[in-house]
Amino acid sequence: MTFEYAGTRVAVNVADHDALSAAVRDRLSEGRGFAVATLNLDHMVKLRSDPEFRAAYASHDFVTADGNPVVWLSRLASRPVDLVPGSDAILPLCRVAAELGAAIGLYGSTEETLGRAKTYLEAEVPGLRIAFAEAPPMGFDPDGDAARDALGRMQAEGARLVFLALGAPRQECFAARGREIAPDIGFVSIGAGLDFFAGHQRRAPRLVRKLALEWLWRMLSDPRRLAPRYAKCGAILPLEVIRALRQRHSP
Repeated sequence: MTFEYAGTRVAVNVADHDALSAAVRDRLSEGRGFAVATLNLDHMVKLRSDPEFRAAYASHDFVTADGNPVVWLSRLASRPVDLVPGSDAILPLCRVAAELGAAIGLYGSTEETLGRAKTYLEAEVPGLRIAFAEAPPMGFDPDGDAARDALGRMQAEGARLVFLALGAPRQECFAARGREIAPDIGFVSIGAGLDFFAGHQRRAPRLVRKLALEWLWRMLSDPRRLAPRYAKCGAILPLEVIRALRQRHSP
């Protein structure tokens, strides 16, 4: 499934969880870095207006569908992919890293969240080694000196797979820079994924997620912040449906 914004092509090129785990396993085994982005409607809104975000996305090796609307659009285009949210990918990818003896890193959120997430992951994934865990400074700029220094520390500590909990677009821009400065590290953008492990945010109940209503669950939890965001997301859907149908009938 492909999307295009201002001449920049974004392809959702990971079909499902198994495909993502296999791709990460291959890269880690080969000692090659990578970057994983998780596309959702909010990202698609930002991609329309943010050239830096578009450039960052274009540099990513793997893109998953992090939202049911992206999955539905892929089916309309006859290029179906499964839902692979960043938060749901953390544990499977940690297991891959542990099996291969590849140390992981955590970057983003807060020191308290990182500490709790670290304890959780080490308990859930026997043999997992967390070589790096750090919260960025206030006003963090993925293009600034603090980002460059953090990448250097990740390399020095031997992290091979780093989960980024910086929020969009900062995490994707940081990953794009990491592909240049630390090409042997794999970066996975996970948004609020560590907050779920730390207990600072609750995932929607499984039934709500199965019914594809997690967006409504989240909006009701913080309507002032999320209602305008979801309104913007809903506004782009008609055009995206038309584009998906065009792909369906293209060679």
